[in-house]
Amino acid sequence: MESLLECRNLTKKYGAFTALNNLNLTLNSGRIIGLLGPNGSGKSTLLKMINGLLVPTHGDIKMAGSLIGPSSRELISYLPERTYLPSSETVASFIDFFNDFYSDFDRAKANEMLSHLSINPKAKLKTLSKGNKEKVQLILVMSRNARLYCLDEPIGGVDPAAREYILNTIMKNYNPTASILISTHLIEDIEDILDDVIFIQNGNLILYSPAEELRRREGKTVDALFREVFRC
Repeated sequence: MESLLECRNLTKKYGAFTALNNLNLTLNSGRIIGLLGPNGSGKSTLLKMINGLLVPTHGDIKMAGSLIGPSSRELISYLPERTYLPSSETVASFIDFFNDFYSDFDRAKANEMLSHLSINPKAKLKTLSKGNKEKVQLILVMSRNARLYCLDEPIGGVDPAAREYILNTIMKNYNPTASILISTHLIEDIEDILDDVIFIQNGNLILYSPAEELRRREGKTVDALFREVFRC
């Protein structure tokens, strides 16, 4: 498998607090990877560093062989945990912005998904339900032809029907030669789509394994193992 992203001795400190501790990690192409851990484990910090929003205290990250920077952002599509879209703007304006800003954005794909959901492009974000707001953000992210999709809690806070649509959207609309890194607490909902599993706690890498190999070795689901390891 082709190496897509490499973290070497990656450390992030905020004063005396260590958010990530000497993390060494290699992600390969064509994989759906669960980034799993309890609150405060460093998951969001790692995703922000991959996307160049935070600078490492020590170590580095390479995307497709190059250090994270302006060129790497063209290869990574990022869905943050909290919305950054202004609620007073229309859905169409977000489509226009992404189309202008990202050369790999597929406007036709985005509009097709909006139509499938019966979301009016002229609607302002503040008029949409929470579930549809989440879907709009995901549509924008998944309409890019990226090499790596970083999704931070993409199904958190929405109803089961919305979760199912979001997961189907993820599976159907990403480049199969790319990889998806998903951070979530709802492991049971995403377990069936995972190729690889990462457990992280207190900024330390606890486990990194193919999901099927892990289930076979441990004799239990990823969700059950997570609850055992972290005593959930």
